[in-house]
Amino acid sequence: MEIGFVGLGRMGGNMALRLLKRGHRVVAFDLSAEAVKRHAAEGAVGASTWEAFVGGFEDRPRIMWIMVPAGDPTTQAINQLIELGDPGDIIVDGGNTNWKIALDDCARVRRKGMHYMDAGTSGGIWGQEYGYCLMVGAEQEIYDRCLPILKDLAPDDGGLVRTGNEGSGHFVKMVHNGVEYGLMQAYAEGFQVMKMSRSFPGMDMRAIAEAWRTGSVVRSWLLDLIARGLSQDPELTSIKGWVEDTGEGRWTVEAAIDESVPTPV
Repeated sequence: MEIGFVGLGRMGGNMALRLLKRGHRVVAFDLSAEAVKRHAAEGAVGASTWEAFVGGFEDRPRIMWIMVPAGDPTTQAINQLIELGDPGDIIVDGGNTNWKIALDDCARVRRKGMHYMDAGTSGGIWGQEYGYCLMVGAEQEIYDRCLPILKDLAPDDGGLVRTGNEGSGHFVKMVHNGVEYGLMQAYAEGFQVMKMSRSFPGMDMRAIAEAWRTGSVVRSWLLDLIARGLSQDPELTSIKGWVEDTGEGRWTVEAAIDESVPTPV
């Protein structure tokens, strides 16, 4: 199957490589000439301009997947694809766009006679090897049309869900990130309590994390990463004690307020 990627960073670039390895034809575009060159060397059709990207497709309608930062970069990318694409083409936003903005984007895309799909994407830099969890908002027909691509991006044993129509994928990914932040904070507080214990000083945090990874009710991928981090840097001196505010946490709280759902975590 054929797909185009706009944005070849850590997420988009690895997703493109995963699809190339699974036999898909990939048209790859990025403002970085080096990124385009690197993916072309792996078998992608490299494009250094918007026109070359849209013109690099063999199949119609096109499936054009955007993986750039949310906000103005995504808006500009959608505008370019609306201008250069054709009716029937599918524009996929795989970033962390606010779900309310996604509804506006969908309306703009539809006015051109094109289709919109939002794909909340989780998996980070490990997704190329293990697959990406995809939370997809789209009409059933559009979802089905993209299913071969979605299945090859997702883990072999699942990790793919159609959450509803347009906008719902970003909504679910927003909540996913809110849950992620809560889990990270809970782990951080728990390990800090043990590390600061005056009753049992000197406990091995790495060993405890390793034990919790197996059989424990608190085992998770996040805990796997904690254990890995502690094995490499027991004092975590190389790790920031905070995460950047990309919006999803606040948006989750705002959505909870709108729905009268308490979210003290």
